[in-house]
Amino acid sequence: MLDIIQLLPDSIANQIAAGEVVQRPASVVKELLENSIDAKATTIQLIVREAGKSLVQVIDNGLGMSETDARMCFERHATSKIRTSEDLFKIRTMGFRGEAMASIAAVSQVEMRTRRAVDELGILIKMDASELKVQESVATPEGTSIQVKNLFFNVPARRNFLKSNPVEMRHIIDEFQRVALANPTIAFSLHHNDAEIYNLPAGKLSRRIVDLFGKGYREQLASCEEETSFVSVRGYVGKPEYAKKTRGEQFFFANNRFIKNSYLNHAVMSSFEGLIPEGSHPFYVLFIEIDPIHIDINVHPTKTEIKFDDERTVYAIVQAAVRKAMSQHNLMPSLDFETDVNFANNLFQMSGNSPFETKAMPSTANTFSRSEPPMKERSSLTNWNKLYEGLGRQIEDFEKKEPQIEQASLDLGQTTTESTSFLFKSKANDIGANRPQRASQDSEASTFQIHNRYIISQVKSGMLLIDQRAAYERILYEKFSQHLQKNGGASQQLLFPTKVKLTTADFHLLLEIQDEIRNLGFVLSVVEHDSFLVNGIPADSPEENEQEMIEGILEQFKRNENELHLDKAENLARAMAKRSAGRFGNHPLSVLEMNTLVEQLFASSTPSYTPSGEITMKILSLSEMAELFLR
Repeated sequence: MLDIIQLLPDSIANQIAAGEVVQRPASVVKELLENSIDAKATTIQLIVREAGKSLVQVIDNGLGMSETDARMCFERHATSKIRTSEDLFKIRTMGFRGEAMASIAAVSQVEMRTRRAVDELGILIKMDASELKVQESVATPEGTSIQVKNLFFNVPARRNFLKSNPVEMRHIIDEFQRVALANPTIAFSLHHNDAEIYNLPAGKLSRRIVDLFGKGYREQLASCEEETSFVSVRGYVGKPEYAKKTRGEQFFFANNRFIKNSYLNHAVMSSFEGLIPEGSHPFYVLFIEIDPIHIDINVHPTKTEIKFDDERTVYAIVQAAVRKAMSQHNLMPSLDFETDVNFANNLFQMSGNSPFETKAMPSTANTFSRSEPPMKERSSLTNWNKLYEGLGRQIEDFEKKEPQIEQASLDLGQTTTESTSFLFKSKANDIGANRPQRASQDSEASTFQIHNRYIISQVKSGMLLIDQRAAYERILYEKFSQHLQKNGGASQQLLFPTKVKLTTADFHLLLEIQDEIRNLGFVLSVVEHDSFLVNGIPADSPEENEQEMIEGILEQFKRNENELHLDKAENLARAMAKRSAGRFGNHPLSVLEMNTLVEQLFASSTPSYTPSGEITMKILSLSEMAELFLR
């Protein structure tokens, strides 16, 4: 019988290795930037074209390499930092040239120019799919310049799996931000298709955070620091009120290497418990310094996942550091880039003027404490008659207007009379048995709203209770889905166009979904590398600042993207519906508008649930109501 096990050719072996290290252009960016850092560069330039598909170039002023090292770095298993097996557990550097270069060269065309300070001439090396094409002496500045061209040109199947340019650019920006945060004392720049995206001077970590994420972060940073003999923690956490619904601005670094660790993230989240709404995520940039002997960085090829030999201790110290920061600072920083960040030394009192306490505590106008004196309790009962003020007149108006429901226009905060009306056309005849039957008009049937949030309507079987926000979400979702399917939603032109400036990551996300955004009714045009000009918004959009509207939609889109696996159109329809419903959910409605909302809800495809599965309504039967009063 013939032997079936054979050694693979180097070309195929290199491609297999590349599949573990080089997944997309962002993988190349990460490896090249880390190489430059290990070369002790103080200035690093990143240049990409077509989101890195045609070019990724990194230029640094680091140590450079000798001719032998320049050639050896493209060989498999070549490294400058590992000599024995024990060295695997003492690694503090990122990767000096070797390891990844062979994988990158296997799936691209690489051109490298490098020179040391002690050499008069540098070295030029050209590789084509792992094959050496050129090796010669050239005049070149001190440091190293590496160009990676036409990634996956020799592996068409892998290239076909790359996403659109905006998607790939988002991944590149993520990697760039992580490396730049970990090394604030190094100057970085990023250019994409000749446009400058970032130009980050060397400085302190606080300055680097603001330069990367925007000036708004000046007001939300609180320093965090804890020193122990086992591990030290330093960095910044954000004010609770700046917490977002989406993940993505949470950064952990272990020995200056970015890591993903849900266990340590839980340590931070537990420190914010009670200060941020459920499902929100605070900003933080935290650095953990620990002896490398206590961690294993070789869990994953990208080294973003590591193992601690004593995770519980690290968890406790991280949690203590964040809680200490929360207790020592009032989280209203005055940020000075020339000196250390200064914070008021007042303790954060839960019983003080915290905006979260105000939001979390129920209004005393609507509740009463059992410990209050009976006299106060009896006096509060006089407010009950206000619930029924004008109710008789509303019922009369409703009985006069009810035949006109099919032509009713529901005002959802229109700002101009020229915009398209948002009509809820009744399809009651098509609803069938799924529609609860209303009580006869001759009875004392009525529909009314409580706390601008819930709608109560009498039906033959009892009482229908509708969550107004959830009902809007279901109705608006179907409206936006239709617009996306038909490639066109009505637009409301702005009298004065608004310039919306976004973070770099959000700008490229909006570029990625701009076609779907336009189909919803937005009229946008790119004016700068991080800004759009808004000339129109979807008709009947809630009255809101355009900047906040778009940022809110993108935040919800990213949250859906993290938690669900949806295509762009479905994700955007849900994001728009969730955002708009939140604005309309506490909106006072007339009886006519309430009835129109009810009819449109039952005309939808799934009236009982929102797109995310939340309940929109509850029918309380007569027998269930009777049981409420039984002792």
